[in-house]
Amino acid sequence: MDPAGEVSVAPIRAEGHIEKREYEGTKPVTDYDAGIDAALQRLHDEGRYRTFIDIERCRGAFPHATWRRPDGTERPVTVWCGNDYLGMGQHPAVLAAMHDAIDAAGAGSGGTRNISGTTVFHKALEAELADLHGKEGALLFTSAYIANDATLSTLPKLFPGLIIYSDALNHASMIEGIRRNGGAKRVFRHNDVAHLRQLLEADDPEAPKLIAFESIYSMDGDFGPIEEICDLADEFGALTYIDEVHAVGMYGPRGAGVAERDRLMHRLDIINGTLAKAYGVMGGYIAASAKMCDAIRSYAPGFIFTTSLPPAVAAGAAASVRHLKSDRDLRAAHQTQAAILKTRLKGLGLPLIDHGSHIVPVHVGDPVHCKLISDRLLDDHGIYVQPINFPTVPRGTERLRFTPSPVHGPDEMDRLVHALDALWSHCALNRAELSA
Repeated sequence: MDPAGEVSVAPIRAEGHIEKREYEGTKPVTDYDAGIDAALQRLHDEGRYRTFIDIERCRGAFPHATWRRPDGTERPVTVWCGNDYLGMGQHPAVLAAMHDAIDAAGAGSGGTRNISGTTVFHKALEAELADLHGKEGALLFTSAYIANDATLSTLPKLFPGLIIYSDALNHASMIEGIRRNGGAKRVFRHNDVAHLRQLLEADDPEAPKLIAFESIYSMDGDFGPIEEICDLADEFGALTYIDEVHAVGMYGPRGAGVAERDRLMHRLDIINGTLAKAYGVMGGYIAASAKMCDAIRSYAPGFIFTTSLPPAVAAGAAASVRHLKSDRDLRAAHQTQAAILKTRLKGLGLPLIDHGSHIVPVHVGDPVHCKLISDRLLDDHGIYVQPINFPTVPRGTERLRFTPSPVHGPDEMDRLVHALDALWSHCALNRAELSA
């Protein structure tokens, strides 16, 4: 240290480095800005740079919204790509519960669940979720992504030597949790129960095992073979972990998901769900045995060190779950709207992917074409649907993913169908090019 109290840093030579680096006001050798520019340019060159569309949702008007253009002007649009599948984000019971909670408890939760962040609203929501899935307990997270990541990365701490068998098309949050857990993993071909059996047979029969899969895969809208996987789990002594994110609220007599619809909930050890799609609010959770929830609560860093959801969010989610347990008409209307849209798009000869669920993907197969159609729908027709590109889907399978809801009426449906027909027929790109 020099007399002025400042540290003097001498030039540093590192063996094998051609240049010496001096740290006295000189620019670092690495040009970080150039690295950022190159990374972003790659996305532009590949046609998959993602653009945020600024929209303002208006209470009571969903799926209509206001698009704020980059030039500051505004245009009304119809949202066709939202995950608020049932419009519950606008439901009076949900909004009233949130207003009441704000008046009672204020804005934030005040901390993590362990340190002042557990409230009566969080406990009430977990009780609603446990009841929904017929489980002893439920554990609330800030998102379903965090619930998947935190739970799957924690399970090997509870079961040393655990082998996780993961469907090849599992969500990124499941993949990340399995990758980070440090345990063994096996990836079976998508929905291929025979391949899963081969992998199970090849491993030590005494090793703890868990099979992780989804009930509805969000990009193609296909269903997982729940019963067949449960049969294999019983045969090989494996736990089951199912992601019902795109099914809760919408399937089953009380909206507990595909497993409830198929009367299989009792055969699943851990159920993951979200409060941000059909329930229209925010948050994620697992439902399982009381012991399993307690263990994840006690060991998962993603739970321990995260500030809990605001009480108003928990209250709104609980109101939504409670309402949808009995609103079968809304679920039926949702399925009807999805069926109508798929029938009409098939009538146009569009390359629709249809596996029988509520998800309506239209295959484009090229990121530039996909973005072009999305832009034209927005600019020319006031229809908002984001292009789905890599890494969300594999390269060459780019698509537009439409999410019809009970609040998309006949007029909105007509405008969408007519716009797609015009674009597919009269764009510079013809149908054959788009379907290639």
